[in-house]
Amino acid sequence: MLTGGCYCKAIRYRVSGRIFDATICHCEMCRGTTGAPCVAWFSVASNEFALLAGAPASFRSSDHATRTFCPTCGTQLTFRDDARPDETDVTICSLDDPNMIAPQDHTFTRSQAGWLKLADGLPRFTLSRAEG
Repeated sequence: MLTGGCYCKAIRYRVSGRIFDATICHCEMCRGTTGAPCVAWFSVASNEFALLAGAPASFRSSDHATRTFCPTCGTQLTFRDDARPDETDVTICSLDDPNMIAPQDHTFTRSQAGWLKLADGLPRFTLSRAEG
């Protein structure tokens, strides 16, 4: 079981079950919604993600996806794609101990900031894993 939440601690969550697809995403949406060069995510079955405290705000970051974040401190917490309603992506660094999950690859590197140099040796995909 993993626990996490936002920076100001107003929102708390628990993750139980199998973690999959730990990645560092470089897509334009992730960069634009965080102001960061990339975002580390992991996926879990939606029924294995539970809010323990607080109520995140949400917004549609595209015509097919919803992101949640803390309305007080702005920490981005989750991403849900309409095409995969049984899956929730969670920001790794919102975990109480982000060292519990190490990303396994980089996705959407075609959108990677040109000045960001990757030297971790992880596999890179220009799109998602499934798309190449």
